[in-house]
Order: sequence, then C-alpha cells, then structure tokens
Amino acid sequence: MSEKRLRREALAYHAKPRPGKISVIPIKKHSTQRDLSLAYSPGVAYPCLEIEKNPDDIYKYTSKGNLVAVISNGTAVLGLGDIGAPASKPVMEGKGLLFKIFADIDVFDIEVDTKDIDEFVETVKKIAPTFGGINLEDIKAPEAFEIERRLIEELDIPVMHDDQHGTAIISAAALLNAVELAGKQMDQIKVVINGAGAAAISCTKLYMKLGVKPENIIMLDSKGVIRKDRKDLSKDKAPFATDADVHTLADAIVGADVFVGLSVGNVLTPEMLKQMNDNPIVFALANPTPEIDYKLAVKTRDDVIMATGRSDYPNQVNNVLGFPYIFRGALDVRAKKINDEMKLAAVKALAALAKEPVPEQVNIAYGTKNLTYGKDYIIPKPFDPRLIYKIPPAVAKAAMESGVARHPIKNFKKYEEELIERLGVEVKQIRLMMNRAKAQPKKVVFPEGDYFDVVKAAYIAHEEGIAHPVLIGNRKRINEIKEELEYHFDLPVIDLQSEELNETIEKFALKFWEKNQRKGMTLLEAKRLMRIPNYFAAMMVNEGEADALVTGYARSFASSFRPLMKIIGPERGVKKIAASVLLVTNKGPLFFADSAVIEEPTAEEIADITKMTSELVKTFKLEPVIALLSFSNFGSSDHPDAVKMRKALKIIKEQYPDLIVDGEIQADFVLNREKLKKEFPFSELLGRKVNTLIFPNLSSSNISYKLVKEITGAQLVGPIIMGMRKPAHLVQLGAGIDEIVHITALAVIDAQIKEKRAKLQGQA
Repeated sequence: MSEKRLRREALAYHAKPRPGKISVIPIKKHSTQRDLSLAYSPGVAYPCLEIEKNPDDIYKYTSKGNLVAVISNGTAVLGLGDIGAPASKPVMEGKGLLFKIFADIDVFDIEVDTKDIDEFVETVKKIAPTFGGINLEDIKAPEAFEIERRLIEELDIPVMHDDQHGTAIISAAALLNAVELAGKQMDQIKVVINGAGAAAISCTKLYMKLGVKPENIIMLDSKGVIRKDRKDLSKDKAPFATDADVHTLADAIVGADVFVGLSVGNVLTPEMLKQMNDNPIVFALANPTPEIDYKLAVKTRDDVIMATGRSDYPNQVNNVLGFPYIFRGALDVRAKKINDEMKLAAVKALAALAKEPVPEQVNIAYGTKNLTYGKDYIIPKPFDPRLIYKIPPAVAKAAMESGVARHPIKNFKKYEEELIERLGVEVKQIRLMMNRAKAQPKKVVFPEGDYFDVVKAAYIAHEEGIAHPVLIGNRKRINEIKEELEYHFDLPVIDLQSEELNETIEKFALKFWEKNQRKGMTLLEAKRLMRIPNYFAAMMVNEGEADALVTGYARSFASSFRPLMKIIGPERGVKKIAASVLLVTNKGPLFFADSAVIEEPTAEEIADITKMTSELVKTFKLEPVIALLSFSNFGSSDHPDAVKMRKALKIIKEQYPDLIVDGEIQADFVLNREKLKKEFPFSELLGRKVNTLIFPNLSSSNISYKLVKEITGAQLVGPIIMGMRKPAHLVQLGAGIDEIVHITALAVIDAQIKEKRAKLQGQA
C-alpha cells in the first residue's frame, strides 16, 4: 500500500462514521422515568451515602473496578517522538481499544498537557479516585521513571508504565524459553543490551530477577558502552555501568550469549552475529526495522534463536501479550499496586503457555500447520484465546501471595470460567477466518467487477493475501476506479465485450447448451447468456478456471442465484441448497438458517438445513449448539409452524443423534441461560452457549438477522450458500466492502475444503 493511500485510509478510519475509536456505552436500563430516577436523582444518593460510610464500596456501586486510565503527555509517542498531548490522543484511544478487545477493560484516555513532573504527578493523583488502575503511556525517559515511581508510592491502585514493563515482561518470557532451548543457564549467560531507554532498563532489571548476573550484562546507549569511567551517566544508567575493557557494540558482542536490541535498525551486522557463542539468542526489537533482519540473521547463523517486534516473523515480542491481562488480574483482586511478583508471575505464565499444545484455531489464525514449542515458537501468539484465562489468574495469585490484593479470589476455577465468559473466545472469528483463507489463497472471480465497492474489496483481498481476485466488467470503468483508489497493482480483468474472449465464450456456450439442450435452450440463447457476467463466472468455476465466485452486490439474491443453480447446482446427496448467515456479535458468533433460499421448508428440509448448518459451524472450529426456534416452547402450541419444528427435532434425533439440538423453543430462552434454567431445566441446551439458530421459514430468519445486525452493529458474513457442488457465494444487495471481503475469505475456505475432500475421494 502506498504511503499516500495508507494516509488517506488511516485518516478516514479515524474520522468516519464517528470520530475516534472508543465510546461510552450505558450498561444499565435507562428507558423509563423509573430507570432514570434510579440512575440519577433521587436514587443515586443511596450508593453515594454507602460509599461515604465505606470507601471500598466504590467498587461495589461504580465502574471503578473495571476502569483504567491511559495517561500520556505525548513526549515519546510511538516512533513520532515529542508531538504533544493533543496529538497523542489517537494512540491513547488505540490503547484503550486494545484493553477492551483483549481483556474487556474499560478505558478513559487522558492527555495531560505538561512536561513538568510535579504537575503531571499531581494531576494524576487528583483524578485517581475515578480509576481502578493507571496505565502510563508514551512518556519520555528519564521523566517516566520518576513519574511512575512517585505514583506507585503515592497511590493505592495499580500503576504501570507499559513502555517500560510491557516489553520487559514479554521479552523475559521469551528469554526464559530461549535460554532453555539453547541449553544454557540464566546465571551464566552473557547479555548485551543495545539501548538504554525506559524499556531497556526495565528489561535488564527483570532479567536480573530471573537470575542474570549484573557482571554478565553490558549495556550500550547512543554513545557506546555504559562504562564506569564515563562522566555523563544519569542515575538510571549508572547502576549498569561496567569496568570491562569494551567500548563499542563490536567489542561487547564477542562471546555474548544474548543480544537484546531496543535501539535502531541494522546496527547488528552479520560479522558481529558470528562472534556470538553457540546457539545465540537475538531479540532485535526495533520496529519496523530490527537491529538485524530476521532472514539475514537466520542465513548467517542457523543456530540462532531470534525474536523481533514484527508480526511477519516468528516470536513477535508484542506488548499486547501482557498489559491487558496483567491489569485484568490486578483489577480483579483490587490490587494496591503491580509489583515485581506480579510481573514475574506473568513472565512465567507466558513462558509456560508456549510449552502447551497449541489450539488448532491458533494454527489457523497464523497460517501454520502445527505450532510447537521450539526456536520458532518461544512465546504465545497475541491472538491465542487461552491468554485471557491463563495470565490474569497467575497475576491475581501473585498479588494475593505478596499481600497487595484487597479482594482475594476464592474459587480460581470459577474465576477462569468468568474470564472466558467475559470476553468470549469466539470474538476473534473474523480474524481466524481471514487467516485461514490466507494460508492457502484461491482464485476468486467477481462478476460485478466494475462497481467501486467490489473493486476496492477485491484489491483488499489481494493485499491481505486472502485471494487471487479476477474482475469481470468494463475494463475502462475498472481502470478509472483503480486510478481513483490509487491502486498500482493490476488485477486480472475480463471484459465480456472484448473480441479476444469470443473463443472462450463459444466454448462455454457449447458446454452449457449441451447440458441444457433438452430443457428448451438453444445454442444462440446459451451464447447470449455467456455474455452475462454471472453466467460466465459460474462457468469459470464449473470448468475449473476459477476456484470460487462472489456475487450479489448489484442484483437481487434471486437473479444472482439463478445462474449458479443452472450451471453449478447442488453437490451429490444434497436435496435442496440452503443458506446461512454468520453474525459475529459481542456475545459470540450466531448462525441463522435458512436465511435466503427455501421460503417454507418442510420438517424434513428443516432437518437437512440443520445438518448442513452444523457442518458449516464446524468449519469455524466451533461445536454446533443448535436451537430450533418457534413462537412456542416444547409443545405449548399446535400451530403448524410449531408442529413442524417439533417434527424436525424428531427427524434430527433419529438421523443425526450426535448433534446438540433442542426445540421448538422461543429465542429469548435460547439466549438467556438463566431464564432457560429456571423454566426448562430439562432442555438439552441447558448450560451451553447456543451458536446456531434454525428458523421455521425464510421470512423469520431473514428479518431476524437483519434486525440484529442493524441494532447491534454485529459483523456479517453471508449469506453463506450451503450444498453447492462448487464454491459460489453471494453477498447482500448493496453489501459493504468489509462484508464482500469477509464472504471472499469464506469462499476461499470453501474452496480449500472442497479441494481437500476431492483429493481424499481420489485417494480412496
């Protein structure tokens, strides 16, 4: 992506449809006068008086216990430097977003417009009663050290400067495992730290707590090795000064076991790397350009164990592995501070997690086949769903054992279940789907390739590595759109009015006619249809000239679907093709079926729809938990729709006894587990999280998913066509760009599955 286009899209992302990235959402009822009288005057007086009597009740009656302040003065923002407090706000909002999506922690970002340490500390102290924790961010050293030290001493809530401790905690976990894999001992390794800023000093202190000896550490700043004979050392650097006869990085690296770079790119040369001991450990954490390029390092030393700050190389040292979960554990025990014991607990929990078997969804998310503990996997991946229930409990236990927890956890098994429920491991379904497509991208044809949104979606799919798109449409119009979007890469374009396609059209028309000549079709009609994009695209897929197609943006579902049925049709054994949609809600994924094809399914067809949808759900690595929906509950009505769902359940139980399914049942009982437990304790859905909703007819399903999408803002994938012989999928009329990209990823996954199935059948 060009710098100009990246700038334009980034600015649009932050500005539209509402400026910023985070907002405040009410969590209590507020629709009636009674609700408002409880929320504010006069009812609000009662919790105020309770807190006045017992200050700790602030955690009971307010959001303090789940609220963190992300605070900066903008003096050391990312790679931008001292840009000031107002300009730092987009970054602080971004940090707030990460807190929320990874650990369900609410955030107010606060930008303090002062460089004076005393003013900054006093400002934070005065607003601290609002918060359960303080995350200091992007404050330059050495002021950052003093600010954090004073706030930790003077406040009774967790305070952490993530720029210092985040990198320290994640890299320390990586170091523990790297040293073990290298067959070395922590108290014997020689460590070179290139950089002497806040992060470097925090890393070094934490490594020492893991057993690295001070005399085995050499630290460098921009002026060279930090030596005892230097007269320019600050009080923060002085403790790391050495009297060894080394002056440069080239001197220091000779015989070193570990290099940790927190400096600038390309300072560690291949010649220096060759001077390190056997099985060298290199953490080149400068971003975006590491101190030595990963590929160059691996080429230079095949025994190197390496980590970087980049996501495109193994072993990314990413702070998001730490701060959300450390604060989560600290908040949940109402810790007075985040101490060394809690940091070390996080380090050890992260290191231990890397040694456990990796869930398949993590392999899918990162396009790998079998991530296992070793030199290319020494720390967990940022989107590992286990982080939320592995790291916070370790931090919470350490807080309790070190005496800083005011609200100890009594039942850790229940706490882990609450953590899973709080965030929901399913919220990453879109990312998992996208990464699964990236693992083996396929050729996807877009019959509506001369529409602005379709062109943009196709280019995004190409740039993200999801698919190899082919556009069908007017070449001139496509080029105009491409120029408007400033795309510099040419995607394949098929212009059906071009004479060079005559031979292909003749070939496709003949095959289509031969298949339909006894159904009233003429060869002339077949040739005419092959000039229609949806028909031509369907023939491309049918004849193996494309792996999948995505259509529906500019035409009704029926007119888009008809060519697919005529040319591709259902796969063997499928009586009727059906459709489902996936909505990724804040409570997890929900599949709705049939949402687009069969208007009034019979009980037998409901059973078939249920089976096909269950197979679809499994492709997302989820266990289907299915509810057959109705306006009645378990025989409370003999209306034909209710009876149909009852009959469908009986068929499903007979034909597919392993499915977890129940009904007929009303939707509110399905989605409210407490209500279900109270009224229908016999239901097979009891204690389970339903993810699949089967409706009595198309009308109810279609209306329901569209209402849920618009009201909740849930992300949509679909309609997902089930039962087609080859991958062909549709979006809604006028679908958004993201929706087109999502269904493209799904089409690629469908093609992957069908290809694998065909190979297995061929082997059989």
